[in-house]
Amino acid sequence: QVQLAESGGGVVQAGGSLRLSCVVSGRTLNGYRMGWFRQAPGKEREFVAAMDWKDSSLYADSVKGRFRISRDNAPNTVTLQMDSLKPEDTAVYYCVTDSGRFRPLPTRTYDYWGQGTQVIVSS
Repeated sequence: QVQLAESGGGVVQAGGSLRLSCVVSGRTLNGYRMGWFRQAPGKEREFVAAMDWKDSSLYADSVKGRFRISRDNAPNTVTLQMDSLKPEDTAVYYCVTDSGRFRPLPTRTYDYWGQGTQVIVSS
């Protein structure tokens, strides 16, 4: 059973930083994409960032240059470093992964989702 557990959310002032972590249990990260989505109040869920097994990454235009997805030194852990945060980044952030290996990075469909972690950016 694959499970994803996010952590690191919280309240931060605009211009500040947060680092989200996602620990995957029940499977390794080898060969699988990892990604982050977010959902703000009253809005649809949207793609934030993703990386593949080659460590290639993809970002939404709204976070490009401010957010960075990477593998952590801790086993089965992926992080999302968020800098220069803006109030519009306020949302619940979800970690995602695939059930199958080697899927194309641009594909926005994922099979496993975490429970989410809340990020609030105050102005």
